[in-house]
Amino acid sequence: MQTVEYGVGRDLAGSYDEVLPRVLEALKAEGFGVITEIDVRKTMKEKLGVDGRPYVILGACNPKLAHAALGVEADLGLLLPCNVVVYETDAGTRVAAVNAGAMLGMVGNPELAPIAAEVQSSLTRVLGSL
Repeated sequence: MQTVEYGVGRDLAGSYDEVLPRVLEALKAEGFGVITEIDVRKTMKEKLGVDGRPYVILGACNPKLAHAALGVEADLGLLLPCNVVVYETDAGTRVAAVNAGAMLGMVGNPELAPIAAEVQSSLTRVLGSL
């Protein structure tokens, strides 16, 4: 897996159309529901008239963990849901997920640290299962 300050991801050899359903199933297996799905390629075509590669932003939410986090910090909804991206590359498909620790760490509330760690563990397992 490759990490950046704001996320972690991995590259897969399969096509976008093969990988996307696997990502949805892996999220579901970890207790996440997809509450938003943004088709970036379609949106850019409609709004700007430009063609692009298949690219989707999935807004993933684990209700149990979201409820716990919102109980600690009500304004945290500004940072939810956890985004996962799936997009076509020259070599296959990339899947990346937000770094929950970095995202929740910016709030500065130490009570969120264990929740962030649990979210990150789940998202890492999602990526690993692909």
